[in-house]
This record gives sequence, C-alpha cells and structure tokens, in this order.
Amino acid sequence: LISVVGGDFEKKQIHLLEKHHINCDGLEVIPNGKTFFWSGKYHSNMNFRDTLVTELNVLADFNPKIPNNYRDCQYLMLANLMPSIQLNVINQLTSPPKLVVTDTMNYWIENCLADLLLVIAKTDILIINDEEALELSNESNLIDAAKKIQSLGPKFIIIKKGTDGAVLFSKSNTFSCPAFVVKKCIDPTGAGDTFAGAFIGHLNSSDDLSFNNIKTAVIKACAMASFCVQDFGVNNIINRKMGDIQNRINTLTNVVKI
Repeated sequence: LISVVGGDFEKKQIHLLEKHHINCDGLEVIPNGKTFFWSGKYHSNMNFRDTLVTELNVLADFNPKIPNNYRDCQYLMLANLMPSIQLNVINQLTSPPKLVVTDTMNYWIENCLADLLLVIAKTDILIINDEEALELSNESNLIDAAKKIQSLGPKFIIIKKGTDGAVLFSKSNTFSCPAFVVKKCIDPTGAGDTFAGAFIGHLNSSDDLSFNNIKTAVIKACAMASFCVQDFGVNNIINRKMGDIQNRINTLTNVVKI
C-alpha cells in the first residue's frame, strides 16, 4: 500500500488494514493535513452519479516514497489517484512489473489528461467505467471506445457498467460478466475500488495472465463489488465469510459458463 492521509484519518482504520495483513510501509500520514475528500449524488438507478465536491487536500502535494521492498513488485495496481502520482510510482520501480493495472475517473480525464495519457501508455490493463470510457475516447459506443483506448497502449480494457456488470476487451476477444443482483443497493461508493482490489488480488495470487484467468479475475471482482454496495464503506466486506464470497463467485461463473 502506497498512499497519503491526513491527521483526520483514524488510526483504527490503519490498524484494520494491518489486521488484514496489508503492508502499510508506504502509507504516509500528514498530521496537520486533511485526507482526500469526495462527495457525489447518485441518480435513482445508482448507475450514474454527479460529483459535488472533490478536495485533493494532502494528495495535492503528495510525493510518494516507494519503500525498497516494493521497488521490484511484479504486480502493480495504480489506484484511482492523480496521474502525476501514478507516473511517479512507475518511475521509482527498479524493473518493469509483469503487469500494470490502472484505475482512473472522470476528474482526472477532465483536469489531468496529458499526464493520464502518459500513464495509460505504460498500462497493461485499464479499468474505467462506461461514462468515463466514452469521455476519454470521444466515441459514442463502448466497442469503439475500447478500441480507441487500446490504441493508446493497454492490452486489455475493463469497462465497468454498474448494475450491468463489466466487459473485458482484448484486441481479439470480449468477455461480459453480469453484476450479481443484490436485494438493495445502499451505496455504490467504493465499489470500483473493491472491484480493482479483488481483480489484481486474484491475478497476483494466481500468477496467470491468460485471457481465461483474467476472465476469472473479472468474475471475482464483480462478486466482491456486489458486497460493497450493500452497505456504507467496508461494513459489508471486512467480516465476510469466504463461503459467502465463493457462493457469489459460483453463481456468476455458472451464468457466464466459464
């Protein structure tokens, strides 16, 4: 984990990460600073949102210092951060990772496009939602958007479609995974991060970059994201039993007949 938070970030949240065996050597705390803040308003179908407030706070001046034990990582997940920070991380590595996965959002497309394009050129798999894919590509449909974005560098594009799941594009193959249908969506905030974390986690643990295994990673990512939307924050994830998770993975696997 490489990130920065302010003094307002509760220590119990850091302890929660460490409790789940997440290495926090790269987490910087600015005691007098404020943590990144975002707020938005979701539309009635929860698929679309309007950003109301984005405050970079400590992220605005973040200069990540990569611990020595991180510099030869094989699987790099560039979470949804300022593209200049993502570039900074890439440039500090001692050797190219086996896989670079990048997540981004509309704010960076609209405010940091030049840097974002540099990151995308160094990316193997780009994760983006449907609205953002159309905005980034300036295309009117997702198939053309995926082709246009792939021409910028990535071998694979994953386009998230909210309640319609996610679509994986390679240059020669396409795979569509439906969302797991939940009884009630409470808050979609963080579902994309949950998706990205589950996705890179599977690829790192399996060490298999075949198209079929990336499909499996998408299925697991959709399953985990479905837990996130059922409550606020990580409330519905942190104490989730593996059996519950596997049941949703099995359900989606049976639907797509992978």
